[in-house]
Amino acid sequence: MISHMGAASNQPTWLKLDNAGKIFPGQNTSKWSNIFRVTVVLKDAVDPDILSQAVRDTLPRFPCFDVRIRRGFFWYYFEKNPKPAPPVMPDIKNPCYRVNFRENDGFLFRVYYRENRISIDFYHALSDAYGASRLLSTITAQYLRLCGHDIPPGESVLSLEEPASPEELEDSYRKYASSKAKSKRGGKLVYHAKGTRMPPHTMNITTGFMPVDKVKAKAFEYNVTVTELLAAVLLFIHYEKQKKERRRQRPLVIQIPVNLRGVFPSKTLRNFSLWYSVCIDPNMGEYTFEDILRHVSLSLRLTNNEKTLNAMITANMKVESNPAMRFLPLFVKDPAIGLTFMITRELTSTTVVSNLGVMKVPAEMEQFVDKFILVNCPGVRNGGRCAAVSFKNTLALTFSNIFVESCLERDFFRMFVKMGIPVKIESNRE
Repeated sequence: MISHMGAASNQPTWLKLDNAGKIFPGQNTSKWSNIFRVTVVLKDAVDPDILSQAVRDTLPRFPCFDVRIRRGFFWYYFEKNPKPAPPVMPDIKNPCYRVNFRENDGFLFRVYYRENRISIDFYHALSDAYGASRLLSTITAQYLRLCGHDIPPGESVLSLEEPASPEELEDSYRKYASSKAKSKRGGKLVYHAKGTRMPPHTMNITTGFMPVDKVKAKAFEYNVTVTELLAAVLLFIHYEKQKKERRRQRPLVIQIPVNLRGVFPSKTLRNFSLWYSVCIDPNMGEYTFEDILRHVSLSLRLTNNEKTLNAMITANMKVESNPAMRFLPLFVKDPAIGLTFMITRELTSTTVVSNLGVMKVPAEMEQFVDKFILVNCPGVRNGGRCAAVSFKNTLALTFSNIFVESCLERDFFRMFVKMGIPVKIESNRE
């Protein structure tokens, strides 16, 4: 649902939250929000004054992000933010901390700079990593223009001369949900890695940079995709860790977000992703890495089709349209969602790996960009969540770890080194 100020401006004054976004405000607490980060690393140092102007220039092109969140009687909704843009701030050591709807001039994303980096911490109720990366790329392109460089629109950089289209603002879950099949929801209680928990609003961030060509060559050798290879390695190190920790073996489940724009012809800049879940049960017998890799690959390829994904979308939409959910007032709905999340959060997932894929920018912009980095929201029970993004020949894979111990990261990158793939590490650890 989109309400407009007028046909000439074509800018929405308010938006309903999309199907994925509706759950996040009820989960928002003083200790945790679903916040992720996208970063671009430039070749030269960032000027914060020029960056501030670039943000102000760019934001009107993204009316679905130029908003603040408001409470309705039944649901939250977005309305146009009267402020011109969020402040640009020096970066912090511990990103992705909780969102406070009254801070940051009401904006639901935060813009940071540090040396040659521009980062955006993004509240997941607004969008997924695809939408956030388009905002970051377009801000960066405008920043470079203000620095005197001629950067045309194209690839992940949107034109500031064109208004947002209705397709960019749509709730694509609602548009494409049409399946009559039943999709199974829920899952088993699974294994979670143990460790010494970090204080609230802090996490250890470790990024490994690997050559894309060598990772692709190894994936090709195994006849799998890069995402399947990353997921299998992550699942295998959790499997090995559990074997060393306990006698009773629980199932292990890795969740993998999928960008539905690759399956459905959507142009939305809002949320449009789903989670694949791949499970192995150690009680069925011993697993080698090759066993897990084969299982992950077959599971993902079985799920990755329009009919199965449509059934998953439709199942999620049915939860939203359930009369009990639709007509409960928000002051009842919010505590219920929060309590359910506190009890059940991440009980059915061992870990997460997100792969944004290949970031592309106009050729005129490539010479100024070194790499992109994606940082997952820290888990509640998931010790080491992973996020990957590639630019040119650099794959950046980042662990968001709520534990002091670094064994998950160490074992993960050691496996790639043993495969003959060099890894360069950087971290916010002391």
